[in-house]
Amino acid sequence: MKSGLRPGLAVLNPGGRDPDQSYQAGPGLPDPSVHAPVNYHAYAACTGGGFYRTSRRAAAHRNVLLLLRDDLKAAQNAFRLLKASGCFVAIAFKEAGTHQVAVQLRRASAVTRFRALAAEADLCLASTPELATLYQVVSRRVAEVPTPYPVDLPKWDFARPLDQRQGVFIGTREFDVPTRNHLLVLLAAKSLATPLTVIARARDAANLSATGLAPEQIRVLPPLPYPVYLERMAAHRLVLQFDHSTVPGQVAGDALLCGLPTVGGNGATERIILPELNGYGRDFPTLLERARRLLHESDFYQLQVRKMQELAAARLSFQAARTRLAHCFPGVCG
Repeated sequence: MKSGLRPGLAVLNPGGRDPDQSYQAGPGLPDPSVHAPVNYHAYAACTGGGFYRTSRRAAAHRNVLLLLRDDLKAAQNAFRLLKASGCFVAIAFKEAGTHQVAVQLRRASAVTRFRALAAEADLCLASTPELATLYQVVSRRVAEVPTPYPVDLPKWDFARPLDQRQGVFIGTREFDVPTRNHLLVLLAAKSLATPLTVIARARDAANLSATGLAPEQIRVLPPLPYPVYLERMAAHRLVLQFDHSTVPGQVAGDALLCGLPTVGGNGATERIILPELNGYGRDFPTLLERARRLLHESDFYQLQVRKMQELAAARLSFQAARTRLAHCFPGVCG
């Protein structure tokens, strides 16, 4: 094991599109020109590490989280270089929903490469319980650490006063992914008789029109820079989704930064911070009823928000993540 000048965790996405980003000076402020410290960037951000596209830059760190995506040959090549440099190397799927992992492992060659990487890696890092189960089949070195959110950093608090929150923000936006249940949540939300907001692209116009939602009930926004997206989301009373993709749960994490409860979704984040509102094991009528209560019962609303924030501070904050990662990676926090 090398001593390394940089103790923070390096997250390596070999050949990826996101530019290199250092968090040595901290997570930074909301800035549309750089990637926010969420998703896998958050593991690097909370430890003062960095996010990289090239193996040689990541190898300047003692600990590296290698993301698996697309062609696993690139991951294998990166893994060999990192181990030759003396790094402690963990692996994780970059796209972590169960449907996304299934697509990535649809070929026998991909399964073979994944098993080889898991057998040699120092750790398999799971962002969801489902991935922990998968990793445990192929490795004895598994840790589950949900993706953290900077809820303990005041500059990342986008919450508005309660009297400035109105309507429902639809959390999903993919008509072509069946497990997102995007069409279903749009149709169901009509019955809430409250203004709705959805993020959509021009190609989705026909599908949105087919829902029959009245123009005065739904506002359509284009994809937005992350800080602007959070500002728009924060103007709503709650977020609603019927996503059954068992993802890490970024929609609920985004809403958390806005101080908003999310109804529905069975991602890891929802299951941790929204025990009475998540979609794990609940049918859609039940979720709609919870949404109605949040819209009309102030005491219920404030209770759910308070529970959400307390659980997030204990389980998903950057401080909580640093503590968990320090038990997984040797000397990662200095």
